[in-house]
Amino acid sequence: MQVLSEARAKELLKTRRLGRVIERVGDIIEVFPVNYDTDGERIVFRTAPGTKLAGFIAAQEVLFEVDELIDAHAWSVVARGQAWLIETDVELAELGSIKPQPLLPTVKEHIAVLEIDSISGREFTIGPEPEAEPETIA
Repeated sequence: MQVLSEARAKELLKTRRLGRVIERVGDIIEVFPVNYDTDGERIVFRTAPGTKLAGFIAAQEVLFEVDELIDAHAWSVVARGQAWLIETDVELAELGSIKPQPLLPTVKEHIAVLEIDSISGREFTIGPEPEAEPETIA
């Protein structure tokens, strides 16, 4: 297992388009799969009115997680940040080339942004479970 640098975590984040938004409102934690786009500093996704949007607005804490497993190689990245909704054409224009598109043919009029405050990750190779060390009594 290798801890990723911030730069490598952002690089990997840019390679995927499907991740999970994790929201905590009070004692309730919700996890929602979303398709997204990112520039490495912001994660942007589109959403419709409902639980995900309400939680995103009210959440005390928002995280985003994405991972991949191919053959014997895997990685996982988690980002934390400030959440907000695009409300003006100026804010929309500031997103530049970040253009998330729905995977399903659905109407998703709200554009949500997670401004990344911190990002971390791990990369590892999958292999057989090692032999356990014999237990000792001290």
